[in-house]
Amino acid sequence: MADNSQYQSILVAVDGSKATAGVLEAGIKAALRNNAHLDILTITQVDQLTDGYSDAGPSDDQTYSAVHATRGRMDDLKQKAQKAGVTDVSIHIRFGNPKRVIAREFPADHHSDLIVIGASGLSGVERLMIGSVTNYVSRTAHCDVLVVRATEGFQK
Repeated sequence: MADNSQYQSILVAVDGSKATAGVLEAGIKAALRNNAHLDILTITQVDQLTDGYSDAGPSDDQTYSAVHATRGRMDDLKQKAQKAGVTDVSIHIRFGNPKRVIAREFPADHHSDLIVIGASGLSGVERLMIGSVTNYVSRTAHCDVLVVRATEGFQK
């Protein structure tokens, strides 16, 4: 039987906001429909904490603690995907500008052919100041982008 999967490598970009559950659910459903690999990615913006404040930035211990806590949350998301039936799933924590990492860098490195992202993890004021990551990704990514609205809880 030929494999007619549209997508083979799906990137789910999460930020820990309330949209995360819905974004993960949509990514899981797409991975199951396509028998695809699922990458769950979160971005940490350490540069925001240290730019212009070299002495006031986080210590190595604080950075390690933050990454360790994030790793625990990402492991939980991976387990949810596996319990839902996704057999090929990886988690990733990257540092840098979320717009560039999600839209270009990660998909190029991992051959993603679908990006699943939340409509917005930012408040209105944050969106005005930083700009919408989702808007940037949907305009500049070289692959399909599925934008998910926030939903309550994870459902299989």
